[in-house]
Amino acid sequence: MKSWLTGVVLLLVTAAANAQDLYMVRTQLSFPEAMAVLQETIRKHGQVVSRVQRVDIGLTTFGYKTDKYRVVFYGELDDIRQVTNQYPELVSYLPLKIAIFAEGDETLLLASSFEHLRGIYPSATMQSRFDRWEKNVREILEEVRSSE
Repeated sequence: MKSWLTGVVLLLVTAAANAQDLYMVRTQLSFPEAMAVLQETIRKHGQVVSRVQRVDIGLTTFGYKTDKYRVVFYGELDDIRQVTNQYPELVSYLPLKIAIFAEGDETLLLASSFEHLRGIYPSATMQSRFDRWEKNVREILEEVRSSE
């Protein structure tokens, strides 16, 4: 469990180092409001929220002082099954994830793009899937941002 949490944090930090691989929005919504809007928006986009994982406990060891830090896992079950059956090495990227955390009076939402995987999985099917996933995450983030 601890290594999994470390993996998520490292994924987000790595994505932050390459800004083109990171989608981020900031909203004036409080953390609880933004969390509710995020989950509802995911559902409106035909996705299923599979779970919400607290990660703030592990982050306190790195000096972070927030109790409002979660990762929301979501996706389409059939899509996830198809990808993991064909490319089992992609299981760590699925379900899709959006990190949400409080920063002062604002709430930030972060998601990684799939730019770093495009060269590794060049098939037209996977490129189309990456396009669809990225379009979906950008729309979800924008809807939460504009819900102010």
